[in-house]
Amino acid sequence: MHRRIQRAFDLRPGEPVLALQSALLFYLILSAYYVLRPLREEFGLAAGIENLPRMYMGTLAGTVALAPCFGWLVKRYRREVFLPIVYRFFAVNLLVFQLFVRLADPSQMLSLGRVFYIWLSVFNMLAVSLFWSFMAEGLGYTRSRRLFGLIAIGGTAGAILGSSLTAALVERIGRAWLMVIAAVMLEGGVQVISRLVRRFDASGFRADEPAPPPVTGKQAGRSVLGGVTLTFTSPYLLAVAGYLFLYSLTSTFLYFEQAHIVDAQALTREGKAVLFARIDLWTNVLTIVCEILLTGRLLKKLGTGRVLALLPVGTAVGFAALALRPQLLVLTLFQVLRRAANYALARPARETLFTTVDNNVRYKAKSFIDTFVYRGGDALGAGTVEALGVAGLGLGPLAVIGVPTAAVWTWLALYLGRRQRAEADAAGL
Repeated sequence: MHRRIQRAFDLRPGEPVLALQSALLFYLILSAYYVLRPLREEFGLAAGIENLPRMYMGTLAGTVALAPCFGWLVKRYRREVFLPIVYRFFAVNLLVFQLFVRLADPSQMLSLGRVFYIWLSVFNMLAVSLFWSFMAEGLGYTRSRRLFGLIAIGGTAGAILGSSLTAALVERIGRAWLMVIAAVMLEGGVQVISRLVRRFDASGFRADEPAPPPVTGKQAGRSVLGGVTLTFTSPYLLAVAGYLFLYSLTSTFLYFEQAHIVDAQALTREGKAVLFARIDLWTNVLTIVCEILLTGRLLKKLGTGRVLALLPVGTAVGFAALALRPQLLVLTLFQVLRRAANYALARPARETLFTTVDNNVRYKAKSFIDTFVYRGGDALGAGTVEALGVAGLGLGPLAVIGVPTAAVWTWLALYLGRRQRAEADAAGL
């Protein structure tokens, strides 16, 4: 198996086991998330579509509240200490949630559902951001361009498992047991982290790569909010933030359209959870096919900037099609294809952007961008949708807004590719 993987993904001696362990960690993290994701969507619809913008704002507030705690952990502890702390904290939260789900009456379930919706949205941002920061630190610029595609396959396989479990079991065992399953998966990820830390720290593992230089721009201290200063004093990091912000903004537009369509279906709450799980399953099956056949090859052949540009170009085409034919089939195909392009191509390419920066940037500025900036895009998108609804315009104008937004987004992608290459060349990577 090692020899076959080594040939297929251009792996060097010692890298197959490293890549498989990294993929296993991502597998467990995304399995846990995708077990819970359909429950979040179902809870959100049960609370009422009109309340979704408020829950988006609640997610932003929750992210801001956790940012100082996260910064304190990064400042005080090494990665092998603070990563298990964070993942186990979320696992304990899930055990508390499952207890409340068992005890809550129908009226209490609505309030509990709103809290869970916000909690899972915050968890997703922090858990995945931490994982990729860990990978960027351990693998570096050169190895990340070869290994991130393979590692992403592990995450997609976990997403398929998680959504399949929920689709098959939610009507049989209920929500509470699914939360327990997700908590067990997070604990499994903690066990893998300790093995990866030892492998990353193995003598001579990174002897062939110079240490990456700090990112261009004024460097901040290691205060809990240092990530904000690091981001706003670096053109490179501002471009990364802008790229992610525009992705989040356009994703929110599509999310609300999906919510209206699903809410119009004559389904029970559990039936809606099954539907969301199946959509996730179809998306992730397509994603894993792309990761196996395309991700590594395109990153190597086109480079980071051009791969990043594929998502905004595809989004512009999708929004244009939606403006011409605002139909269920068009919307569903657009959503599935767009999410697969993000998971298989744009996300691995974007994570390589943090392999040419130092750890201060990698764990603090990246966390700020992946959480606060992303959720800021969500909040602005939700506010835009709510304003259009109040004005009686509906969601149609969003398709027109999406095309020029994607043009700016494409420019940012190409700029980031050029800047990353310049930083790598300056460091001799």
